[in-house]
Order: sequence, then structure tokens, then C-alpha cells
Amino acid sequence: MVISLSTGILVTKASKEADFGTVLVSQLFGIPKVLYLVGATLAFLGITTPLTWYLFVGLGLVFIISGRMMDKQIRVESIEEEVSEAETEAEEIRKPENVVSLLNVDPIELEFGYGIIPLADVNQGGDLLDRVVMIRRQIALELGAVVPIIRLRDNIQLNPNQYIIKIKGIQVTEGEILFDHYMAMNPGYVEEEITGIPTFEPSFHLPAIWITESQRERAESLGYTVVDPPSIIATHLTEVIRQHIAELLTRQDVQNLINNIKDNNSTLIDELVPKLMGIGEIQKVLQNLLEEGISIRDLVTILETLADHAAVTRDPDILTEYARQGLKRAISSKYFTVGEVTNVVTVDPAIEQEIMNSVKNTEQGSYLSLDPERSKKIVEALGNELKKLEDMGKNPIVITSPIVRMYFRNLAKDYYKDIIVISYNEVESNVELQSVGMVTA
Repeated sequence: MVISLSTGILVTKASKEADFGTVLVSQLFGIPKVLYLVGATLAFLGITTPLTWYLFVGLGLVFIISGRMMDKQIRVESIEEEVSEAETEAEEIRKPENVVSLLNVDPIELEFGYGIIPLADVNQGGDLLDRVVMIRRQIALELGAVVPIIRLRDNIQLNPNQYIIKIKGIQVTEGEILFDHYMAMNPGYVEEEITGIPTFEPSFHLPAIWITESQRERAESLGYTVVDPPSIIATHLTEVIRQHIAELLTRQDVQNLINNIKDNNSTLIDELVPKLMGIGEIQKVLQNLLEEGISIRDLVTILETLADHAAVTRDPDILTEYARQGLKRAISSKYFTVGEVTNVVTVDPAIEQEIMNSVKNTEQGSYLSLDPERSKKIVEALGNELKKLEDMGKNPIVITSPIVRMYFRNLAKDYYKDIIVISYNEVESNVELQSVGMVTA
């Protein structure tokens, strides 16, 4: 038994050695260059040494001819392989499932020219990818919404220093930077100007200038705000996300947010969803809040408020107003500072009553049907009052009664995109307000 076992091992070793030798020979003599080298060496030995010349020269020619034939065969096989791969790729493209995959649209895309690639390439010291991660964290903390994955890709069709930002496949804005330059902006109190290339800051369209690295220290000493190219792109991207975060919030996102708090608030979720409201209705309320820059991070308070009022009305706009009142503390802290007087604009009660008389209620919800000429006069009067706040360097805040807030805001938002409309029920009692004017027509 021991002999049999030993014999088996010997046979196995012998077979392995034979296989290894076969593989080694096939690899060495399966390369045309090796055959050329062996053939040339044999021919050289036959000519320059006393060895039998016709034998060595003949063997050398055999090796050289064999190498030539093998080289030709390898070339043919390579061409056949390329043709086969091309046919395979073409066949893959023809498959229906691969066409369907092309229909997917990325929620957010940042495309840039080849000159900006070093800013996004980690191997070249770029930190744009890290900044994108920080943007998603910042928005989550600030607004309570999870930003979808941001797709970064280079685009050779763009200018080298150009970049564009797309939302759901459609370009919404663009910008251009100068590599190895810095953007310097005058905050308003710089007395001595610095020379540079005039431009505009892409996020807020403020006047700025491009300066070189050697000018940076002097610009900062003069009081300029100096920003590097990655920060410019990151800031622009952040502002675009803020502006479109409401439409980026999907039903699946809402479901994920609800699942995140369900373990500790199971009674609330069971009462609200789906008995009183569906995911789509909650989504609409959250979108309304995000559209006006109100954080939905305190989701428990929002859902508690919805559960209190959803049995009476399921109008998302009206429920949004209740939710805002439930978030009174957060809204007050966002726009007002305790201990300081905040300048605001108020609305004439007659105008408020006129607006409420023009509200039409339907099964799909309520809407404002104010006469166009009358709307124009109210908007013009609003503009005159907001100009006072602008001249004072204050935020364009308008205070209205709770019942008219959303209708007044819908009337004004198309003309004044930065306007902030707050109802009296959304202001904490310890906040001091001072009216600088009243909207009246």
C-alpha cells in the first residue's frame, strides 16, 4: 500500500514535469522572435565556425521560415479576434436591454472641459471629488434632504476651462474658470483696486476679477475676497442644488426619510401613512418647504403636524402652511436674530382681503384668480417697498397674515425670486420687527 502510494506520487510528479516542459517549449517556440533568434544563431555558427555549415545553415533557415509562418498566423488570428470582438460589441448594442439602459437620466451632472480635469483627478492633486462629498453632507445638515449622487464627467465638446451643470439631463447653468488663477471679489469696502481680468462670479453673478498667484497675498491684504477655482465650482454647484432640491426629492427619497425615523416613531407613521396621507402627498408638502428654503430635517415635527390636520384637509398647500407654523422656531431662527430689530415690509389688510376674495377652490386645490391689471399694480407696489430694504442692505422679508401668505408669495415669486414671505404665526414672540413700508395699491 505504501509502495502503491509512493508510485502514485512519482507518476504525478513525472506527469507534472512533462506538462511543465511541454508548456515551456510551446511558450518559447511559439514566439516568432525566438524562432528568428535561434535560426539566425544557427546560421551564424554554421558560417563562422568549423561546424558542418550546410547542416546549421539549413536548420537556421528552417527556424526562420517557421518563425515567419508563425508570425503571419498570429497576425491573422489577431485580425480575426478583433473582428470577432467588433461583431460581439455590435451584437450587444442590438440587444433591447442595452438600449433601455441608455434611457437612464442622472439627477445631477457636472461636465467640464479637459482643462479642468486636474481639479477632479486625485492623482494630480485635485480635490473636487472631496468637495462634492462635502456638498452632499452640507445640504443634508442644512436642508435635511439627501442629495442624489452627483455625476462628474469630462466633455471634449466644451471649451477647456468651461463647465456646465445639468439637472435631470438638462443644462441649467454654466461657468468658466482660469486655471492657475484666483477670483478676487470686492466686498464693497475695498478702496484700492487691483489689476486683473474682469469677470463675473458664476453663483450670484457678482463682478470679480481674475488674478495670478503672485497677486493673491496683496489682494487679500487690500480686503478682497479671494477664491480658488475648485471653490468657485463647488459653490456654484451648491447653489444650483439648493435651487433645485425640491424637484430632486423623489417619492423613494421620502420613503427612505420616513424609514429612517420609523423605528423610534412607529405610532406616528402607522397613524399617518397610508391612512391619512400617501407618500406622494407628503412629498408635495416637503417639496413646498424645500422650495422656500425651509429645512425638512425635523421630519418628526412635520409629520406630527400633518397627522393633526390631514383629517380635515388633504390640500398639500394648506398642509404646508400648517407645517410651517409647526416649524416656527426654525423659521424664526433662520431669518431673525433675537435682541436685534429686523426691518420688514407689511401688506395692507385691504390688499390681503382682496387677495382672499379672489381665491378659487376646486377639487384639485385652490388658486388665485386676481385681475391681471390689479396683480400688476400690487407687484409694482411691492417692488417699491422692497427697494427700501435693498437700499438698507436688508433681506427682502414680507410679513403677512397666515391665511394669505401662500397666495401672496405665489403672486410675487415670479417677479422677485429672492423674496421671503412669512406669516405672523411663523414668528417667535421674542422677535422684534420694524416695518419700513406697507404694500398698498
